[in-house]
Amino acid sequence: MKSQKTTLIAFLLSILLTAVFIGCNKDDEDNGPQPTGEEKTFELGAVGSSGVSGTALFEELDDQSVRITLTIAGTSSGGDHPSHIHANSAAEGGGIVLDLTNVDGATGISETIVTELNDGTAVTYESLIGFDGYINVHTASDNLGTLLAQGDIGSNELTGESEEYTMSAVGSSGVSGSVTFSERVSGETLVVINLSGDPSDSNHPTHIHSGTAASPGGIVIHLSNVKNGFSRTNVSAFSDGTAVTYDELIAYAGYVNVHNAEGDLGTLVAQGDIGSNKLTGESEEYSLSEVGDSGVSGTVTLSERLNGHTLVVISLTGDATDSNRPTHIHTGSTASPGGIVIHLSNVKNGSSKTNVTEFSDGTAVTYDELIAYAGYVNVHNAEGDLATLVAQGDIGSSVGAGTAINYNVSNSGASAYIFSGNGLTNSSNPNITLQRGKTYTFTVAAPGHPFIIKSVQGTGSGDAYNTGVTGNGASEGTITFVVPGDAPSKLFYNCEFHASMTGEINITD
Repeated sequence: MKSQKTTLIAFLLSILLTAVFIGCNKDDEDNGPQPTGEEKTFELGAVGSSGVSGTALFEELDDQSVRITLTIAGTSSGGDHPSHIHANSAAEGGGIVLDLTNVDGATGISETIVTELNDGTAVTYESLIGFDGYINVHTASDNLGTLLAQGDIGSNELTGESEEYTMSAVGSSGVSGSVTFSERVSGETLVVINLSGDPSDSNHPTHIHSGTAASPGGIVIHLSNVKNGFSRTNVSAFSDGTAVTYDELIAYAGYVNVHNAEGDLGTLVAQGDIGSNKLTGESEEYSLSEVGDSGVSGTVTLSERLNGHTLVVISLTGDATDSNRPTHIHTGSTASPGGIVIHLSNVKNGSSKTNVTEFSDGTAVTYDELIAYAGYVNVHNAEGDLATLVAQGDIGSSVGAGTAINYNVSNSGASAYIFSGNGLTNSSNPNITLQRGKTYTFTVAAPGHPFIIKSVQGTGSGDAYNTGVTGNGASEGTITFVVPGDAPSKLFYNCEFHASMTGEINITD
């Protein structure tokens, strides 16, 4: 009897242990796949005035599946919001590639376990966080056209690097704002235009052009039309198919035009330089005084670009609305005039805008060099009346330099230069002293004997000292020397061909 009781107890214990073991296994099975710790969150922004925004969390699970959790703020109880992953970026638009669980309006939550796209293509955590796509959260299944929230994911995510450029109103359009280039993880660029003063029913063709707004060029990238002051475009290539990255685009010498309408491309409403044409904020403004009784005066402003080029803007008051005035930068000063060195855009109705990269002879010139140049600006009356000036003003080192100190230089055969002026009278090959910061002119009349200011004494055209010097090497004409603050203590003048025609130039403070 005792043996039977013992056997019964053992049997009951075995049943109990089996039940506990099965229960434990069932509990383990109910827990399901667990996160590996690898996760990535993407931002979902509100669309329009929805006030709905949130995040999309991608988590890698230990069975190689991916859990996508949308956490949305601003939804209401009773709402049931279809959500999807689409191909391409939000700016480009694309078809649905993956249906997500609807967002519950009461909780703002959607959770989906993913192993493949809608077409059966297998996906992993790594492939999804690098996917070329975006997420849309819609208002309702019967109103998919209205979006509540949206955000780029994967390779379309923004890195945080961006450049903003100013878009100025053209004419009296009253439309202005900004264009922002933002870098994607993929290296592509999101271009967003925001304009104020634009009509609600606008539809403006918009492009990136080569060149500058002052020196225009052709269309290189078609952007999405600006509608009600807004445009968004994903840029990965120029219009000719050449790939372009964010880094390349923000270094590109271009500008953006916003046109009035498809049938009126000739009328611009807003415009702005981009990339290497962006202004650094460094500028110099000079006065342009009226000449005679023209009644025309104003300013010329030289502004530095990132690429070292110069934007030259002339603004005049008192000018006729139908004016078309040839305008130039000359060497020398208004007190000691010289020849044209840079042709500027004609002044029309008091305004002119020119991008300057070089002198008229092809010699490159930077902003720093131009604001140190000894020159002046002439605004002429008309193409057929260049002798009549309406406005004029010194620029660069000619400003405040006063009247230049002049030497008249001739020659005595091939043996010597003859100097007169500044205390010299028919002096043969004199040593002269110049002062830093002052302007000197050499009026040369020595045919066949090029007069060269040099850093090393001797014949030939090598070792010419050209800092602050214009017209160096003239045998007939004017050489202007604005002595820079860092000029060496000793220079020389020399005939290009004759060693005996030479002398010292001593530089003092």
